[in-house]
Amino acid sequence: MAIEVRIPTILRTYTDGEKAVSGEGGTLKELFDDLESRHAGIQDRLVDGGELRRFVNVYLNDEDVRFLDGISTKLSDGDSVTILPAVAGGAGTHARAGTR
Repeated sequence: MAIEVRIPTILRTYTDGEKAVSGEGGTLKELFDDLESRHAGIQDRLVDGGELRRFVNVYLNDEDVRFLDGISTKLSDGDSVTILPAVAGGAGTHARAGTR
């Protein structure tokens, strides 16, 4: 079963610079286990305590897996998984200007 996994720039050091890699697994967890076997260290950046890290977004065919079954989400041959780091920001100088 071949599944395309799109890798964000920040994690490409684990995939030798590849933007996309192929993986296998019947669930997202199994896919991450498979990726770890070929790209050591990547799983720790995605999973913590058996769940997706808070600041990592994973999409299965454009659906956020947090609204499916999370790391237990079932996969099928030909699926596409996209990993995206969450973007967070704080208040800019404009927001703080009124508090002085």
